[in-house]
This record gives sequence, structure tokens and C-alpha cells, in this order.
Amino acid sequence: MADEALARAGLHFDELNKIRVLEPDVAQQTKELKEECKEFVDKIGDFQKIVGTFIVMVDTVAKEVEKEKMKAIGARNMLKSIAKQREAEQQQLQALITEKRMQMERLRIQHDALLKEESGQSEFIEQLVLQK
Repeated sequence: MADEALARAGLHFDELNKIRVLEPDVAQQTKELKEECKEFVDKIGDFQKIVGTFIVMVDTVAKEVEKEKMKAIGARNMLKSIAKQREAEQQQLQALITEKRMQMERLRIQHDALLKEESGQSEFIEQLVLQK
């Protein structure tokens, strides 16, 4: 009866015979909920650590990828530069070949003219020798 009167007043006894405001079942559920919440918070903390580690790893990989990308762009630009340089050298060599051919043609014409002149002088000398 005393227990019922206390219960109607909102007071209860727990397993240690201490007076509580909550019913023992509600107090137990509250305690279990508190423990579950603590476990949940701990798991969330662990998850945040894992996510933080993952983000750091992804950032590291992203930096490496960016570095390799820059190397590839530099190599591609260097290849383009080398190709343009070779093309310019080829054009210079082609111009030099053309110049040398023109010089050779000029010298051939000069040589032919000198041979013709030599032939004419030889004939002139022979005529002079024959006249004497």
C-alpha cells in the first residue's frame, strides 16, 4: 500500500531501495538509451576519423595527379616545341640546298664559259703559231 501511495505521488523504489522519481522500467530504458547514444556518438567519432583520413588520402592523390598532369603537359609542350624546331631546321636546310644548287648552276655556267674561252684562245694561239 505504501508503495502504491508513493507510486501515485510519482515516487518509486529502485533495486537498491532508493527513492526515484521515474519508474524503474523508464529509468532502465533511459539508461539503455543513454548507453546507446554514447555508442552512437563514439561510432560517429570513429566515422569522422575515417572520413578525415580518407579526405587526406584523396587530397594527396589529387595533388599527385595534378603534379603528373603538369609533367605530362610540359612533356607535350616540349614535344611540340621540338617538332616546330625540327620543322624550322628542315626549312633552313631546304633553303641552304636551294642556295647551293643555284651557286652550283652559276659555277657550272661560269665553268662552261671558261672552257669555251680557253678553247677560243687555244685556237687563236694555234693560228698565230701557224702564221709564223
